[in-house]
Order: sequence, then structure tokens, then C-alpha cells
Amino acid sequence: MPPQHRLAQLLDPATTALLTVECQRGVVGTDSALPELADAVRASGALARVAQLVDAAHAAGVQVLHAVAERRPDGRGSNRNARLFRAAERLPVQQLTGSAAVRVADPIPVSEEDFVVRRLHGLSPLAGTAVDPLLRNIGARTLVITGVSANVAIPNAVFDAVNLGYTAVVPADAIAGVPQDYTPAMVRNTLALVATVTATADVLGAWKR
Repeated sequence: MPPQHRLAQLLDPATTALLTVECQRGVVGTDSALPELADAVRASGALARVAQLVDAAHAAGVQVLHAVAERRPDGRGSNRNARLFRAAERLPVQQLTGSAAVRVADPIPVSEEDFVVRRLHGLSPLAGTAVDPLLRNIGARTLVITGVSANVAIPNAVFDAVNLGYTAVVPADAIAGVPQDYTPAMVRNTLALVATVTATADVLGAWKR
């Protein structure tokens, strides 16, 4: 079977969901707490490709989930057991519940049918969140993973998806990290071992079929 036909079967809209990871204003927006990451995701075109994928998923009837990382103003329930979390507490833009920083960033469209899944703790969009039960309840078996960052949250999402029994698909041009040359190396040497690595154009083509 040609590769494009295998990918089309894998991405059957009836059993596929699309996950955007931390594509929120305070992370990838113009007022990001992490300007280097925000610049990387925009300069690489990854953010625009995430928007394309979400738009195509809506058209094809693929369930979309937006994974958002946030914290309460009082910090209750948030991790402090790693350097990353302690550094985040000192950033000029805080990902506070209810603030503009935790809204899905432009130009990504959000429809009424989308799930917005928020987490107050940890590194993974799946572990300890509602993503897994929501996927199971809609009958999803394949999870297309997009967004940021290739340094932390994206690998976490891929590993957790695989450990939970899902087939992970990663459009490599729809994720980003810092420095920019880290992402392709991580995809090639790590994610390619456990996920189906593809390109945005191939996913769009499969859903158009």
C-alpha cells in the first residue's frame, strides 16, 4: 500500500483527534513570557501550520483539543519541584487562570466543538488531565500532536500518548522549540522512534481525501 494511503487510513477522521499544545497567547503570542520560543514558532511557520491543521480538522470532522497550561494566582497546586517551574514564577507574563495569556493564540481558530483542556500542574498535556478520557469517549485511536515546545511538552505528549495506547502522529513542521536547530534533531533521534513523523501538507492531503 502506498505511504499516502497508509497515512490516510491512520488519519481517518472518525478515529483521529488533533491536539494543539500550549498554543496560547502567553507562550506563542506577541506578548509571550518566552519571546525566544514565540519568535521561533512564528519564524519557522509552525504556528501558521497549526492554524491550517485546526481549520482542516474542523472541515473534516476531526475532533480538536487545545491543551493549555495555566496556574492559579495563588499558585496552589502548581509544581515547584523542577528548575523550569521556579523560573516560570519569575517571568514577566504569568499564565494565570482567566487571563488573556491562557487564551488560544491567533491565528488558530477555536470552534464550539473543540475541547479546551487546562492543566494546573506538571509537564504533560495528557498526564493528569482530561485529554485521555475525552479521547476514549469519542473513540479516538490516533492523536495528531502539534504546538510547543519541542523541548518539553511535545515529547511528553508523544510518550504519554504512546504509553496510553494511541498512535501518535507528529507533523514535524507544526512543532517548534529552542534553539531552532534542536527540533529537527529531537524529531529525528527521539520522536521518530515512537511516532509517525510526517508533514502538515501530508495531513492536510489525507483529510481532504
